[in-house]
Amino acid sequence: MAEVQRRLAAILAADVVGFSAMMERAEEATYAEINRLRREVIDPNLARHQGRLIKSTGDGVLAEFASPLAAAKCAIDIQRILSASPDGIRMRIGLNLGDVIVQEDGDVYGEGINVAARLEGLADPGGILVSAKVHNEIEGKIEAEFEDRGERQLKNIAKPIRTYAVTPSGSGRPNSASSKVTQAPAKPALPDKPSIAVLPFQNMSGDVEQEYFADGMVEEIITALSRSKSLFVIARNSSFTYKGKAIDIKQVGRELGVRYVLEGSVRKVGNRVRITGQLIDAATGAHLWADRFDSQLEDIFDLQDRVSVSVLGAIAPRLERAEMERAQRKPTESLQAYDYYLRALSSTHRYTREANLEALNLAHTAAKLDPEFALAYALGALCINQKKAFAWIADADREVQEARRLARRAVELDKDDPMVLAMAGQTVSFVVGEVEVGAALLARAISLDPNLAPARYWYGFTLTSLGEVDLAIDQFNAALRLSPLEPRIFLAHSGMAYAHFMAGRYEEGSLCANIAVQQQPNYILAHRAAMACHAMAGRVEEARQVCAAALRLDPTQRISDIKRRNPFQKTDIEKLAMAFRIAGMPE
Repeated sequence: MAEVQRRLAAILAADVVGFSAMMERAEEATYAEINRLRREVIDPNLARHQGRLIKSTGDGVLAEFASPLAAAKCAIDIQRILSASPDGIRMRIGLNLGDVIVQEDGDVYGEGINVAARLEGLADPGGILVSAKVHNEIEGKIEAEFEDRGERQLKNIAKPIRTYAVTPSGSGRPNSASSKVTQAPAKPALPDKPSIAVLPFQNMSGDVEQEYFADGMVEEIITALSRSKSLFVIARNSSFTYKGKAIDIKQVGRELGVRYVLEGSVRKVGNRVRITGQLIDAATGAHLWADRFDSQLEDIFDLQDRVSVSVLGAIAPRLERAEMERAQRKPTESLQAYDYYLRALSSTHRYTREANLEALNLAHTAAKLDPEFALAYALGALCINQKKAFAWIADADREVQEARRLARRAVELDKDDPMVLAMAGQTVSFVVGEVEVGAALLARAISLDPNLAPARYWYGFTLTSLGEVDLAIDQFNAALRLSPLEPRIFLAHSGMAYAHFMAGRYEEGSLCANIAVQQQPNYILAHRAAMACHAMAGRVEEARQVCAAALRLDPTQRISDIKRRNPFQKTDIEKLAMAFRIAGMPE
């Protein structure tokens, strides 16, 4: 007999209060309302908190989480949303932490689940009841109040279970917008090592044209700090969501899940640059360190090194300085080439055909000015990758060859720069189709810089292409934790949609794809993932609507060119073809 597989899991059990009476009064309306509840409240919150749906009944849901803290946050978010509608549906939720038995099909059962189900039945309408095991794990880690409800003898459970009712701290309720799929994610827990977010520096030059320079300085400092494996560094795209806003440092710390925040300013006048920076304890608001750095423009890379090393020394004086040595390598000796690179990088973040062409031209200019500037070649390759992802490629054969040339040249010039390896690896995998080569480059990039969020989601796409879908989802989740406010969140959600599709989890894939489409309506890969998941989930009309939208973005799409557009495994391509055929894509 095969060995029984067991694991410790946090279980959430929920059901609708008064469901039977509601069905008697208005069966069709109740059925529609329950579907809306699943679509707009339950599924989005399970996805947001990395929960896995075990099963659902007409009025109930059973889900599994890796941690009781994630399960509790999910339960609180669900109840907050439902409480915002005084006349709406109410649910009871029970939470337990216990041992479960795992079947080959992924289903789980055992006493850990039975306890959660019994607790749900004892919870107040609109309330949450948790076991002592859950209470012990989450107390002090979540903004909630706990009421000891004493020991309860549960049906078919041998020993009494101590129970606690959970009430979110404060009386704030979400507005109507917060109940939608796109509401802000739950606040992440602090990691177990020093963590920092570098906020956009204020441009004090009096010239809006110098914004890219100030932003580039911050990106370089983030990159330098990220190379220390002893630090948890929030990715650039989450930090930059605060650009131009009035900032409450304590709130930033809570939203990003960091202990420290670095803020500052850049003043560029003529040939001189002044950077001011201050390091703040996000929990207390206390200023831990402040300094000012003046330099000639020719010494800009030395200036970046001095700032990043000073910050590192302030927050973790015992960390070995050897981890920062790689951060002190200058990317190019040509300041003019570096300036063009920064402009190109800024253009890639706009995600339009025109901006992409501008970025590619600027990257070529940077490479011409400094033929040994690896980042310029890598960014040029990534521009072609972006063209393919958004269906902007005109001459596929020529641009594939150019992408291969640029990526290879970048790696030849610098085999130890994580961003060079990441951009080259993604391009080699997705555009050139050399997936194993791309995977090796991305894996090395992550080993050099574990905090590099783009490397994580690009590696996730590559693992999906190789059929390693569960490992891919781990990478996407890691990227979202490193950059929880990532404006490019659509990339991670698109990748997860494809991974769930390959694994046959079509409902989960549909949810991720819908989020990606909402975040970036012009991202054609998200539309293709959505139509595939909808089709295989049996929602044919939705699949056909998404297919029509995708064809408006790119009328040249055909089932026959799936292999050329996607470097997936043969069986996955065949399944995509089947799904696209159901959705109505032309042969």
